[in-house]
Amino acid sequence: MNNKETVTVRFRDNVFCMLFREKKNLLELYNALNDTDYTNVDDIAVTTLQGGVYMKYKNDASFVFGQDLYMFEQQASKNPNMPLRFLHYVSDVYREMYPNSELHRRTMLKIPVPHFVTFYNGRDGMKDEEIVLKLSDMFNDSVSVVGIEYEPELELKVRVININPDCCEDLDDGNLPDSKGGRIPKILNKCHVLRDYMTFVNKVNEKKYLKNKDIRTAVTEAVDECIVNGILSDFFSEHREEVIDVSVYYYDEEGRMRVEREEGWLEGMQRLISIIIKKVQKGKDIDTIASELEEEADNVKLLYDAVVAAAPDYDIEKIMMRISHSSKDSENQKTIE
Repeated sequence: MNNKETVTVRFRDNVFCMLFREKKNLLELYNALNDTDYTNVDDIAVTTLQGGVYMKYKNDASFVFGQDLYMFEQQASKNPNMPLRFLHYVSDVYREMYPNSELHRRTMLKIPVPHFVTFYNGRDGMKDEEIVLKLSDMFNDSVSVVGIEYEPELELKVRVININPDCCEDLDDGNLPDSKGGRIPKILNKCHVLRDYMTFVNKVNEKKYLKNKDIRTAVTEAVDECIVNGILSDFFSEHREEVIDVSVYYYDEEGRMRVEREEGWLEGMQRLISIIIKKVQKGKDIDTIASELEEEADNVKLLYDAVVAAAPDYDIEKIMMRISHSSKDSENQKTIE
């Protein structure tokens, strides 16, 4: 193998990707995760052909350090499918590192130990400082054996670390990632690059969602404030226009995906209601319908009751409105209790 460093950049990086193109930032994050204090950035090696940082169009950052392969993702929405996504990523990386011709050796290859970390900074609440997602949780129930302890033949675990403010640890220097004070995850105390990144994210979110500024204005003001206040000032000064462009794209894409998810949920709900209507019209009771849908009766009761109440017209829009009102009433009742 030659020693030429290979770096592949995503078509559209986000700010997280841009920051962790830099070896020194990757090393700081590695130290924060492992409570180490390594300083030689040249020890970071490429995961494609040889040494350097590996950035792939479909994952945020990965690198080899010593005997370890680290893969990072930043997520602004909860994603239970991260284990499968990382399985795709690590397969691609190992394929680049060890082409098929090397797999026919008589001696065993020694490969770096993989570690998978997702940094979550979405606006949907996450109460825990850290959770673990497992690939085996995604397997079909049919692979398990009743009465027998099942050990999956393939497993992959993802650490999901919450990097939102108001989580876990007080700071004593007042330099919080939001403007209101509060508590932040321990890792932001250990990795100042990640902490400053969250300062920027929270500035943008505050301007966009609380002050209702358009996204380009919100990002531009957040970048300029960070430069003035010494928050990643060199990075933002050097990449100001690129940061603004990729952030606007990122938030626009996030909004589009959120709309698509909501539309997909509505379409799925409407199809399910249509199925229940047909079964009710045939005189089937809730237990029969639940059984045919392979669900517990409690899980379909809200929909069943709304459909029955809409007889004989069965207007789907009115049924959806009734379900929405019933859900809100139920939430309010829980709050009161």
